[in-house]
Amino acid sequence: MRRKTKKIVKQFFATDYNRVGLKYGLSTGSTMLNLACSDNPSYGFIKGGYYLIVGDSKSGKTWLSLSCMAEAARNSRFANYRFIHENGEGGAMMNLEKFFGEKMASRIEPPEIDKQGNAVHSYFLEDFYYHVNDALQREQPFIYVQDSADVLTSHAEEKKFNEQRLAHRRGKTPAGKMTDGKAAINSQDLRRLLTPLRRTGSILIIINQTRANLGFGYAEKTQSGGKALTFYAGIVMWSSVKGKIIKTIKGKPRQIGTYCDVRIQKNRITGKDRRVIVPIYWSCGIDDIGACVDFLVDENHWTKPKGSNIITAPDLDLKGKRESLIRIIEHRGLERDVRETVAEVWGEIESACKIKRKPRYA
Repeated sequence: MRRKTKKIVKQFFATDYNRVGLKYGLSTGSTMLNLACSDNPSYGFIKGGYYLIVGDSKSGKTWLSLSCMAEAARNSRFANYRFIHENGEGGAMMNLEKFFGEKMASRIEPPEIDKQGNAVHSYFLEDFYYHVNDALQREQPFIYVQDSADVLTSHAEEKKFNEQRLAHRRGKTPAGKMTDGKAAINSQDLRRLLTPLRRTGSILIIINQTRANLGFGYAEKTQSGGKALTFYAGIVMWSSVKGKIIKTIKGKPRQIGTYCDVRIQKNRITGKDRRVIVPIYWSCGIDDIGACVDFLVDENHWTKPKGSNIITAPDLDLKGKRESLIRIIEHRGLERDVRETVAEVWGEIESACKIKRKPRYA
């Protein structure tokens, strides 16, 4: 099976962006998400790029960004990279060593450390850009995660807040509306980072929260910070909560994780708009093999008769319930076989989606 799969995968992945990606690519920690980003199971991001993750609360944004660092920690091509994590939101309070490994946990650092040895995170949006610029000046490549841009204020917003506070204390009506000016700051400062990121091979990941779209238009959700965040990004992924992962314990349904629906809305690698489901368990993080199994069943490559909970995986000569099947795969070290099978099925689907036309510029 592996010999046949390798041949098909090699044929499908013989593209310019995948040749580049195999040397400069970084895995997201999810095979399905890698495929959605690059059509390749091995990587989702490429060195030298800026990427944006926008999503609802509890939709896996932090997990995905930290998983990238965990993947880089075991990739020799990122051995000299700094792992800079802006945790101003305080969302990453899990045990990093438990979920992402000792190698990653030992390398992660804040953007700045003061004279007392305390971590310094950005308070103003301007501070964030200064921190990234400082990192670029060191000429050492890095992976920089800003989690999240929403928590940052701006000098303009701070000034207006103080004016309104003083007016209120004096019994006066505050003048004007408060605007944060973040869109203008992002527009003028983000573009300045693009060339240095490419030159150093560094990766910048910005996380943003979704907001309700109260204006007119078809979109139900939007984001803060202006259009520059999306315009300059190599990939923009939107995540939402698809549903709860439930397990019955002592006769009662208990939530043990979340199904995250991740859509690649903008993609400069393949140009494709793709959507995948990424299960995340509270006890172990991203369930990569579980997502692969679900994909193969959903695409009818592996069978699961209606009304039955038994999955038949003919490629592996295995049969069993989902969790039992995953445990056998992990116990026998068959993860690579599963990922290659997923890549084969993905490649077949993508090949079938191609429109056959005579090349205009051959």
